[in-house]
Amino acid sequence: MARGLIWATAEDLANNRAKVLSLYRSILRSINSPKLPLNLAARLAKKAEVRTIFMYASEERSLHNIDDLMDSAEYSLSLLQKGEIPKIIQ
Repeated sequence: MARGLIWATAEDLANNRAKVLSLYRSILRSINSPKLPLNLAARLAKKAEVRTIFMYASEERSLHNIDDLMDSAEYSLSLLQKGEIPKIIQ
């Protein structure tokens, strides 16, 4: 991302698109893990919450907020892979 700017440019957003899509898909796949103590309805509800979070985050234009959202998504993914449900999507 460009240094010293407050708002993301179209180039910044395009550069992060692949990483964001990868995180989104990985989180959705991790919710299907048999390690998580969730029934089918709870899994569908969690997936809907994740979609909502990513849809809301896709409209974010502040570089600082984008970095924070990416960090929290990576943290949530690491917890899901361990078999824990992160508080962000609980």
